[in-house]
Formats: sequence, structure tokens, C-alpha cells
Amino acid sequence: MTQAGLLRGALFMVAALALAACSAFRADDTPAGQSRADDNQRAGVSIFGGGGGGGGGSEAGIGVNSYLWRASLDTLNFMPLASADPYGGVIITDWYTDAAAPNERFKATVYILDTRLRADALNVSIFRQTSTNGQWADAAVDPDTEIQIENAILTRARQLRLNSRGG
Repeated sequence: MTQAGLLRGALFMVAALALAACSAFRADDTPAGQSRADDNQRAGVSIFGGGGGGGGGSEAGIGVNSYLWRASLDTLNFMPLASADPYGGVIITDWYTDAAAPNERFKATVYILDTRLRADALNVSIFRQTSTNGQWADAAVDPDTEIQIENAILTRARQLRLNSRGG
């Protein structure tokens, strides 16, 4: 691994730890089948709007597109949530291991960069590790994986927007 790669990894870990420290969500408090996005409404804070007249899909006080936010949480619902910041637009999952591949695990970070529902308002980073002799080591991720997840989030966000407008 190169020095630049190590530096990048260290910076990511510092950012992840800093964001995890101020998380308002816990990975284990979402009942099966329920969207994590609903956590905000249970707490009395509505960041998804009431489906009213504004066309931006965002509400005062949230700096990101609410459809992208909810779609990101819905799309990554199978992964444990480490941190979510609806005002900064950052979602970080914890490591996820599929039972069919116990020597491989994944982690995702989603950045929502705008209040508008646009493809360039979304950035997904996927991290992968493999286990050899009980030691986890970073491994390459197919670049197409990030694109597929971004597309799934964008498709879900469009569905949410259409559903909120009644059709």
C-alpha cells in the first residue's frame, strides 16, 4: 500500500470517528422493515416536508435534498448505520458482512451535496475488506458498484418525489 493510500485511509477513519461521535442514530434501534428515515419523524423533527407546494424537496433547516436523504437511507437499509447527519448530508454505515461471504465485508459513505434532486448532488464511496487468517485487509472495489448504488438511490429518490406529488 502506498503512503498516499495510507494517508487517505487514516483521514477517512478520523472523519468517520468524528462523525460517529455526533450520530443521532443507532444501528440497532430500527425495527425490521421500517425505514431509518422514519426515525426523524418519531423524534418530532420532520425533514421530509409534508408533500406541500415547494418543488425543491427540502425544508428549511436541512441543507440537502430530502428525497436523496431518504432514498439513501432506504437503499442502504440492509447495512448497519454508524452515523447520519441530515444537516451536513453525510451517511456512514458500519461494516456489513453477508452470510454467504463471511470473509468479505463492505462499508459505505454517502455524501449528499445539494438541495436539488440531481445526479451530481450525490457521491457514494464503497470500502471493501477481505479476511485472511483472521486479519481484515483493504481490498479493491469494482468501480461499477458505486455507480450502481448511486443509480439505485437516484431511482428511489425520483419515486419518492413522484409519490409525494400524488402520481
